[in-house]
Amino acid sequence: MAATTNPTLRRRRLGAELRRLRLASGLKSTEVAERLMVSQPKISHLENGNRAVSPRDVRDLCTIYGVTDQQVINSLIQLARESGQPGWWQAYGDIPQSVYIALETDAAVLHTYEPMMIPALLQTPAYAHAVIRETIPLPTAEQATRRLKVRLRRQHRIYDLTRPLRLWVVLDESVLRRVVGSPDVMREQLEHLNALGTEPHITVQVLPHTVGAHPGLSGQFSILTFAENPGGVVYLERFTSDLYLEKPSDVQHYSVMYEHLQALALSPDSSRGFITDVTKMYIDTASRP
Repeated sequence: MAATTNPTLRRRRLGAELRRLRLASGLKSTEVAERLMVSQPKISHLENGNRAVSPRDVRDLCTIYGVTDQQVINSLIQLARESGQPGWWQAYGDIPQSVYIALETDAAVLHTYEPMMIPALLQTPAYAHAVIRETIPLPTAEQATRRLKVRLRRQHRIYDLTRPLRLWVVLDESVLRRVVGSPDVMREQLEHLNALGTEPHITVQVLPHTVGAHPGLSGQFSILTFAENPGGVVYLERFTSDLYLEKPSDVQHYSVMYEHLQALALSPDSSRGFITDVTKMYIDTASRP
């Protein structure tokens, strides 16, 4: 199922091209900001794809950078217009994690460590509904329904075979043993998890309790990398506000942490066997009178 092209991706592409043109012109971002009579952070935000670029911005920047090829200018202006279009998630109104969803839609590779629950991209509808119902303080029926629709829509990303997301998941054993919803919901969820783990672009590993203390004890984190950007973003999900780390040193730190977790975790094949054994526990529990 194809995913809608993300305007954030267009902004990143446009920002990278504007940065390339600036560097080719020999100008510093402070010099460009002075000529445009704007703040230096605005130039940085435009180049990082964190802020929409207007067609007028493109024209002004091309003039400063000495770009005279009209075909190049027109293509950049068209990219600027397209980057202003809304992402699919904006149709659902004000939802949490909208920044992360934009990054997730753009990402080529996603490494995630989860100590508490099945990652959203791998959740069944029943499991997702139970998580939303139990983790949002006093949700209205409309809020719960909207968030469930967004969560399930996000999963289109892992089924888009034209540009499959390379997803690598390390789960703490606690995730498998925490009953979310009911034993039947857990049985279905773990069977679904094992089925997805056989897909060539999805890898699931279990970190058993027997490994003891490990780098993931500090909590959940994800590392997103992008095809057109050599850098990455570390995402730390929190209850009231999320944290995004883009400094190369931070990304490197968490990447090393993730490598340690991968080495400590069971292999993908052993993890499937482990998940199967835990699933049997839920089958036995559900069958009891």
